[in-house]
Amino acid sequence: MALIEVSHLTKRWRNDRLALDDVSFELRQGEILGLLGHNGAGKSTILGITLGMVRPDGGEVRISGHSVQTNRADALRQIGAIYEAAHFYDYLTGWQNLRVLCSLSGWWDEAEVKRVLKLVNLDKRADHKTKTYSHGMRQRLALAQALLPRPKCLLLDEPTDGLDPEGIREFRELVLKLRAEYGMTILVNSHLLAEVEQMCDRCVILKQGRKMYEGIVPSQQRKQSTFHLQTRDMAKARELIRSAGATIDPVTNLIDLPPHIVGHEILRQIVEAGVRVDSWQAHKPTLEEFYLGMTGA
Repeated sequence: MALIEVSHLTKRWRNDRLALDDVSFELRQGEILGLLGHNGAGKSTILGITLGMVRPDGGEVRISGHSVQTNRADALRQIGAIYEAAHFYDYLTGWQNLRVLCSLSGWWDEAEVKRVLKLVNLDKRADHKTKTYSHGMRQRLALAQALLPRPKCLLLDEPTDGLDPEGIREFRELVLKLRAEYGMTILVNSHLLAEVEQMCDRCVILKQGRKMYEGIVPSQQRKQSTFHLQTRDMAKARELIRSAGATIDPVTNLIDLPPHIVGHEILRQIVEAGVRVDSWQAHKPTLEEFYLGMTGA
């Protein structure tokens, strides 16, 4: 079931630059989806449209069946977001900042705020002024704000940008915990491919405002159809592989098998033909390899 449906979004800025060109995808309930692309690919524009902050020239975004463009209040009631850089009043404490921000919607539940602050590991610093917070702590405070009141879905715009390795890992573990323990649906806009690879179930890749790919993160695909071969008799091995209906890259020696061929079967044919095999390994493409190949970067 799709919680967010992005349908045929088109957006052109005043300088006539096409930001989005008929982009469609969906965010399914309970999944973590990564939105990938180079700077200017349209990622933040999509989030801005989803939050009702940017008006599209065409298409719409629906959240739980409600159109953001025609019924913004009901649509956004389902969402919490970290959009662009988080800003807080430095002379106020973390607790006071949350109270001020929650007052804008007329909502306040002290017990729920305490629970969320503990969840993001800020309960012991809630009474400290935010000017004393590190960048990582400010990001966790922004996440706490997005979780109040508890939404069905989180939109995270470059949530680990500027964090050190420890902060990135801590934020990643928190995102995974939100999905595992609370069933949260999460859309992550990021340029950190390794983070998307570790967090996300599926990804959408954009290039110059167009969708290039929507599907499972390649390294998480269960079906194995690519293998790496090492042998001293590569010429004969290539001939056998091609005659069996598979393909082999002349540079990397990566073998791509069609659906009707199983890896151990073609390996058996190679060995029975007298080829000495030094190494035969299953190969899973990394998200970086897939992304660079998809975008031509």
